[in-house]
Amino acid sequence: MGFGSYDESEQQQQTADDEDDVEAVNVHENDHDGKMSFESDASTDELVSQLDAMKDDPDEEDE
Repeated sequence: MGFGSYDESEQQQQTADDEDDVEAVNVHENDHDGKMSFESDASTDELVSQLDAMKDDPDEEDE
């Protein structure tokens, strides 16, 4: 049972053509060296409690 003829030269040429269309990606384009801060009236214990409640919530599903 055959699956048709296979021509390596066609496969190699197709790969070579695809490489010409690839653009380089600069992964450091959006680097940020600043600081982030926020203020909250909640204590650390309250925030941890809220986090625990979110983790235990059966309605929330991982996607």
